[in-house]
Amino acid sequence: MKRIINFVLGIGLIIGIVSFGVTNKNKPVEKPNNKNFSKVKIETLIADSTLNIRALEIVKSEFTFPVYLTSKGELGILMPNSTFNHVDSLKNKSFYIHKVDLSNDTLKLNFRALAIQKNSGYGITIGSPAMLFRLDADLEKNKLVYQENHPNTFYDSMDFWNEQEGIAIGDPTDDCMSIIITRDGGSTWTKLSCDVLPKVKAGEAAFAASDTNIAIVGNHTWVATGGKASRVLYSPDKGKTWVIYNTPIVQGKETTGMYSIDFYDELHGFAIGGDYTKPNNNTANKIRTQDGGKTWALVAGNQSPGYRSCVQYIPNRKGKELVAIGFKGIDYSNDSGSTWKHISDEGFYTIRFLNDSVAYAAGAGRISKLTFKE
Repeated sequence: MKRIINFVLGIGLIIGIVSFGVTNKNKPVEKPNNKNFSKVKIETLIADSTLNIRALEIVKSEFTFPVYLTSKGELGILMPNSTFNHVDSLKNKSFYIHKVDLSNDTLKLNFRALAIQKNSGYGITIGSPAMLFRLDADLEKNKLVYQENHPNTFYDSMDFWNEQEGIAIGDPTDDCMSIIITRDGGSTWTKLSCDVLPKVKAGEAAFAASDTNIAIVGNHTWVATGGKASRVLYSPDKGKTWVIYNTPIVQGKETTGMYSIDFYDELHGFAIGGDYTKPNNNTANKIRTQDGGKTWALVAGNQSPGYRSCVQYIPNRKGKELVAIGFKGIDYSNDSGSTWKHISDEGFYTIRFLNDSVAYAAGAGRISKLTFKE
């Protein structure tokens, strides 16, 4: 998404130039004490039963707002009312939705991955052909920058190391995971050869459940696989070299394994998943590392939560506090994932934190603002 929005509101009213920036999750500002959340206030921002939203990011500049992609090929921008407070028709609205439909009569797009940069945004579709777009609020400026037509193509997640270098990962089309990389700010993308990647095991792939299969801290990258085998691919150098680490998470079926991974710093990481067909099962579905992903240990065994599609560290909380989210509800930990508290039955697929108490979450038919409270 080019960081200039220029569109018409009402009759002949032009709103332009809004410059975007991005939250930086890799530079925590520490605070002294852990919180102990016990409840969450949920404010629905979008309710549309026809939508399925798994691709969500937060843009931060003078104004802070979510950007999302949908299963119907829509790019959406939730602009706060304060951006348009001089417009009479918006006085009773807390936000304005600007939508661009990238699908057309012959091309139906389904997005589950989104990455936002300072000067651009990117989204990639699932299935074949995989189509990676440079996104813009102006429909005419959206540009296809990568396409892949293999019948087994299925991309799951994407992220960026910096303004020039980014990565997207997907299911295998040969005997390794599909990994495409850009080194020129997203203008061109190149698929890595299986000669430089670890070989997959039979039935090993990834899940496009929450766009959180990739975790990045500095130059370090971790990719979570799932299915009949569920392991972690690790690169110390922005995708130039790779090794693979085993995990003890539940695996062995196409529906088992890690669905989400996050790292607080270069050493401390957490992954969650399970089996979405048996969402109440809570055995061997939560794992933690303290050595950069080399070794993983099961935590909170036979304790809730069961299956969850997304886990995220709460920013600026010393790696102690996490939130896990899925279609069966929201759970919170303040001891690095050793124990968990169920704080809501409201279901979502994915979550992104704005700060240490406010987040946005997306799921089936809605996007909501979540405010966590003690």
